[in-house]
Amino acid sequence: MELKIDESILKAYGLTHQNIHIQQIGSGHINGTYLLTKQTTAEKFVLQYINTNVFTHPQAIADNIQAVADFLKQQFPAYLFPAPTLTVGGENMAVCEGAYWRLSPFVDGTVALDTLSSPKQAYEAARQFAKLSRLLNDFDSSNLKATIDGFHDLQLRFSQFQVALAQTSEKLKSQASEEIQAAIDHQHILTTYQEIRQQLPDRVMHHDTKISNVLLDKNTYEGVCVIDLDTLMPGKFISDLGDMMRTYLCEFSENETDLSKIVIREEYFSAMIKGYLSEMGDILTSAEKKVILFSGKYMMYMQALRFLTDFLNGSIYYPIHHPGQNLDRTKNQFKLLSDLVNKEEELQQLIDANL
Repeated sequence: MELKIDESILKAYGLTHQNIHIQQIGSGHINGTYLLTKQTTAEKFVLQYINTNVFTHPQAIADNIQAVADFLKQQFPAYLFPAPTLTVGGENMAVCEGAYWRLSPFVDGTVALDTLSSPKQAYEAARQFAKLSRLLNDFDSSNLKATIDGFHDLQLRFSQFQVALAQTSEKLKSQASEEIQAAIDHQHILTTYQEIRQQLPDRVMHHDTKISNVLLDKNTYEGVCVIDLDTLMPGKFISDLGDMMRTYLCEFSENETDLSKIVIREEYFSAMIKGYLSEMGDILTSAEKKVILFSGKYMMYMQALRFLTDFLNGSIYYPIHHPGQNLDRTKNQFKLLSDLVNKEEELQQLIDANL
């Protein structure tokens, strides 16, 4: 649903409805995103509404981005980090009737893809997310706040699944019986996570590394910069790399119901690993290097749990187009996880070749 942009929001940035053209853009479900173009100069900006139902600490988002932007500007001034534009009053967000908005520069000559169509794109995207991690290696992540509490805490997600399972109807439990058993059968992934999490250092992580959150040159598809920084907060490297594995390696998204199509593309895996390790290979600790492939299992399992939990709860979180969609998504993610496990030996060889 398109949100009305109040004149006071534009005024906060020295703009009016009379001197700009507004176009809704973006494919995300969480925040409303608009392209603003000045009619006189053709200068472009991205205006985004922050969904406070999901991001209950909007000021934490703004503070985190500002802290990282200040660090990068001082330490790596040539790095392109599209931090929000300040309001005329010097604030990093505009607030109107309890709603939070931010304005960011539009990076011309770039494209944000919804799907990957070549290993080169996987390489470039992974390299950009890894580059941000590398540049922030000396930034104290404890200075940042959690913008979504427990976002990638697998223990929390499993506990939420257990609560949903205990409270759901017999009908939904019956429909999801195979997926419930799969969630229990894969609990060893949770055990491994509990064993290794303290061995992995806290880093500044993006936490949402899908392909649409990196800008590529629209002609060459070379990486330009990372965008959508709402979940920029402390975390483990397995969050970012694992999410890349979950979203880059299969040709089809989690909404695909033909499970025969849900397979790992090894050439994309190879390209992604090369891109990531080209920036982070010398930064990762020995403990981190040992669990590179595990990061994919961790994120695929967690997303399967989240879809399954939502299904058992009556599909109240993820937008759906038919009643069983979250169960279909669960099946999809468990199939992706299964294919990763089946190809584990050859995928590990590709990792070893790049370390």
